[in-house]
Amino acid sequence: MQTLKAIWDFFQNQILGMKWLNELIGSGLQALGFDTLNRWIGSLQFFLYDVIKITILLCFLIFLISYIQSYFPPERSKKILSRFHGIGANIVAALLGTVTPFCSCSSIPLFIGFTSAGLPLGVTFSFLISSPMVDLGSLVLLMSIFGAKVAVVYVLVGLMIAVLGGTLIEKLKMEKHVEKFILAAGSVDIESPDLTRKDRLVYAKEQMQSTFKKVFPYILIGVGIGAVIHNWIPEEWVATALGSKNPFGVILATLIGVPMYADIFGTIPIAEALYAKGAQLGVILSFMMAVTTLSLPSMIMLRKAIKPKLLAVFIAICAIGIIIVGYLFNAIQTLII
Repeated sequence: MQTLKAIWDFFQNQILGMKWLNELIGSGLQALGFDTLNRWIGSLQFFLYDVIKITILLCFLIFLISYIQSYFPPERSKKILSRFHGIGANIVAALLGTVTPFCSCSSIPLFIGFTSAGLPLGVTFSFLISSPMVDLGSLVLLMSIFGAKVAVVYVLVGLMIAVLGGTLIEKLKMEKHVEKFILAAGSVDIESPDLTRKDRLVYAKEQMQSTFKKVFPYILIGVGIGAVIHNWIPEEWVATALGSKNPFGVILATLIGVPMYADIFGTIPIAEALYAKGAQLGVILSFMMAVTTLSLPSMIMLRKAIKPKLLAVFIAICAIGIIIVGYLFNAIQTLII
């Protein structure tokens, strides 16, 4: 048992967490005559380490997820979803959301396509919620920082929000609040051509390059914010605003996250820095969920497809779910870390 634990710790810290990389960068800076205890140099070390680490994980995960995604084009996904009914369809839609691109804006066109194709509205919303909030990338990245227990619970709870949210929207009969041009669009039911393994590898490479170009600026911004938090903001400030003594920390983090726009890779370095400063786990995860699911740009895009009342219901369901999850994680933090 001890051997298995040692192997897992090595995998989590050195393979996923790349602690060796941080030590290597620190040694390199010291060899160049820099004092890594200096705030400016410490910020530089944090920035270089996180940018390189996240870039490596990003490219690997996007390539892997894109390869998997090549088996689930919109036509096939629609056919899979159409075979299920009731809450089973919501569960399948939420699971399909885990193999889609990382940001909410990327998922909205697929949501529109599924809705136009006549799939139940609640099912398409389960997909829309899970797609940015829960994906294979978030699982691996969360494992690299918070450990396997936190990552698994985060994914399971995210899927629950997606399933319950979509089911509730279905029960509310909100179809009349979808814009008419979406419902009238229809879809062309064509089979995707069979792809060879080489075709899928080429597709995965192209998706990796395309997605990397889109998200890399947000990685730089996220890591920059994380470096400032990590080396310049006093721990007592973070503990006061987002620690256990502030009962409204989860709500505050959710409200702060909504206007922002980033994907899971842009929020990870901020979460990492906040956690190191003493922010509660539930607060951090609520912030991440709010940024990835309810970002202002994606809500503007979604408004083009649905009417204000349905948009308000969607935001309310996600926000309430995220806040509940935040307080739940705060309550069980000592059990899963």
